[in-house]
Amino acid sequence: WWTLRDIVEQKKSSAWSLLDLAARNKETVLRTAYMKARNQTNRGATGDVKTVVIPAKQHDYLSAVKMVNNLLRSGIEIQKANSQFMVDNIHYDKGSYIVSLAQPKMGLIRNLLVETHYADNAWTRKEDGSPVYPYDLATHTMFEFMGVQVDAKVVDVKGDFSILDSKEAPDGFIEEGNKGYLLDGRSNQSYRAVNMLIEEGVKVKRLTAQFGDFHPGDFVVSRGHKKVIETISKNTGVHFMPLNSLPKKEIINLERGRLALFQRYYGGNMDEGWTRQCLENFNFPYHTLMGNEIKEGKLIDKWDVIILPSDSPDGIKGTYSPNSYRQPEKYPEKYMNGMGKEGVEALKEFVKAGGTLVALGSSYEFAVKEFDLKVRNLTDDLESKKFFCPGSTIKVNFDNTDPLAYGMPDEGLVLFRSSPTFAVSPSRKNTDYKTIVRYKEKDLLKSGWLIGEKNIAKKSAMLSVKYGDGRIVLIGFRTQHRNQTDGTFKLLFNTIM
Repeated sequence: WWTLRDIVEQKKSSAWSLLDLAARNKETVLRTAYMKARNQTNRGATGDVKTVVIPAKQHDYLSAVKMVNNLLRSGIEIQKANSQFMVDNIHYDKGSYIVSLAQPKMGLIRNLLVETHYADNAWTRKEDGSPVYPYDLATHTMFEFMGVQVDAKVVDVKGDFSILDSKEAPDGFIEEGNKGYLLDGRSNQSYRAVNMLIEEGVKVKRLTAQFGDFHPGDFVVSRGHKKVIETISKNTGVHFMPLNSLPKKEIINLERGRLALFQRYYGGNMDEGWTRQCLENFNFPYHTLMGNEIKEGKLIDKWDVIILPSDSPDGIKGTYSPNSYRQPEKYPEKYMNGMGKEGVEALKEFVKAGGTLVALGSSYEFAVKEFDLKVRNLTDDLESKKFFCPGSTIKVNFDNTDPLAYGMPDEGLVLFRSSPTFAVSPSRKNTDYKTIVRYKEKDLLKSGWLIGEKNIAKKSAMLSVKYGDGRIVLIGFRTQHRNQTDGTFKLLFNTIM
């Protein structure tokens, strides 16, 4: 038997032994810690990248601030510009962040803030040439996951800078216009602010086209609500900008869908937990939906959007066969129920009646099979020597004229990890299929490891499919992976709003 008490005792003995060794060898521990810090600092001072600049001008400034705070918590020294400065003939605004690599955390800085290519050599290939899967991802470049622009510099950057001694907490900006306020739809925090407004009973609208300096997907809030807005702006750092005129047509009332997140038994699902954390961090209310409730049917009476976290068809349906790749653990019967055939039929009725079903990652396979979608995964049967992408950032184009991609840039990065790549088979219903995110034509890899880019070049990474009066959204890449990929959160949020 191995119980919780055994685990606790093991942790205790490990902790005491570490403390005992450190106390008995104090001088050695201090000396080696100092030497390691000195060596890393020297490497950073003489390496090919000496400084990283995080510009104040960002597609989503508050996500950049969030990243800076994460770095500070890791013990990285960061400076902030008190005035404008120039590097490599590029002007950087006041408020930009500067990270020197000449510091003890040099290795961590390179890992998180410098473009990284995974080694492809004799150590990472088997004798037959097939690649060896990394222990985790092929890259951990935080700035790419979060959609933050970072500039690596080969020189030491000097200027009027101050070292940050506490986390950044941007003050929200509030100025009421003749027609109310506008929130930047490019900012993840705007979605959180909108959710908070809705909970306070405040009506919100959304732009559907370019309007002056404003973008499709920007949020519009009517005049008034001063105390509510002040509190929300302080909590989120969101700017409530003045709006003095409105378009006649290109604006709609925002409706936040009633959201359910599918959770299965059979040992749980990590992707469901990450999705839950992501939704909670941005104040999206949701209902945990399990198999028995789906079987009851009439889902459209309760929900507008149902999310299926990345999972196998067996995991979603709870119908493991003896030949299944992974057999479920033996739990009591009441914890082993799945949606079964009845649940599948209930989901079909839900979408036909106008609901939105979102299939993340490998859940596409369930949606394609059960809803008879004319979609196939182009990398399904390719051996690893022909196609391999074990957790890398890949370049894409976003169709940000479509409501599902509101707030996204024209082009950017997604995290590809054993992700399906979609092709639509010819049929009479091809117009029901729309590509929201498409892989670029060439030079797809940003960081990590990619073999056989031709297999996914110009192909669909995210599809929206009409089905009855509703739709099915297939997101192949890891849009909310570990709640770390802030750069693609909006693609999930837009399925709800």
